[in-house]
Amino acid sequence: MAEQVLKGKVAVVAGATRGAGRGIAVELGAAGATVYCTGRSTRGNPSDMNRPETIEETAELVNRAGGTGIAVRTDHTVPSEVEALFKQVKKEQEGRLDILVNDIGAEGMIDWKMPLWESDVAQDWAFIERAIYTHIVTSRYGLPLMLAENSGLIIEVTDGETYDYRGNFFYDLGKVGVMRLAHNQAKELKDTNITAVALTPGFLRSEMMLEHFGVTEETWRDAAKQDPYFAESETPYYIGRAVVALATDPNVHEKAGQTLSTWHLSDEYGFEDIDGRQPHWKRFFDKMQADEQSS
Repeated sequence: MAEQVLKGKVAVVAGATRGAGRGIAVELGAAGATVYCTGRSTRGNPSDMNRPETIEETAELVNRAGGTGIAVRTDHTVPSEVEALFKQVKKEQEGRLDILVNDIGAEGMIDWKMPLWESDVAQDWAFIERAIYTHIVTSRYGLPLMLAENSGLIIEVTDGETYDYRGNFFYDLGKVGVMRLAHNQAKELKDTNITAVALTPGFLRSEMMLEHFGVTEETWRDAAKQDPYFAESETPYYIGRAVVALATDPNVHEKAGQTLSTWHLSDEYGFEDIDGRQPHWKRFFDKMQADEQSS
């Protein structure tokens, strides 16, 4: 069992059902934290994504890792449900909230081949609602708990650390928007001890991506035959370990407002993925691009 460096700390991971959110929740649990795992998919009541993963499973994984997992079904597009979530946290944890992770997204809603002028505006706006609005609502109701103690860490999970185009108008708008959420929260919190940052994984080996390639975590390397870039993929636990590293850094406030990455943080803090690797997505991507251009 990992060292309990976050024993006594309280975290809320919004979007903990699967992917990066689940990996973050479990690693916070492994570090000893009490983790509220929120999302819409519960046993017997899946969300419109119709995936098998549930927040109860994530909470159980948190417990198994050594923390305390608490599943709370929450639709983060509904302010009253988010407000109720933080009232519950305040009551059960005596007002304490140390870590807030905003990881809600809806990548499955994106039609990657559809340009703006042919898009289904209603569906794409629903993506923006889930990718940005949910983060705003969650910070809106979570921040008062942190402000009462003048302490806390907010992490906005995004995709990519630059403003380079991400392949689809709405997807790019959503992910760059999340970077600005961290930047803007940091500006408004500059006179406090609360830190807001954005954080991106590299090529994430999520449940959905493994399923897409028809592989498992044990056979994931076979997928590199279909997509060579998958050779440098990382598990959701890698970003979880990045979050733990930030949460235990006494100087984390120096990073306020920045967009950080798993690969740069791994270089800085020295953590590894669960398979002992230290994937460095940018270095790998740049080399692959250079090789392709020279061939």
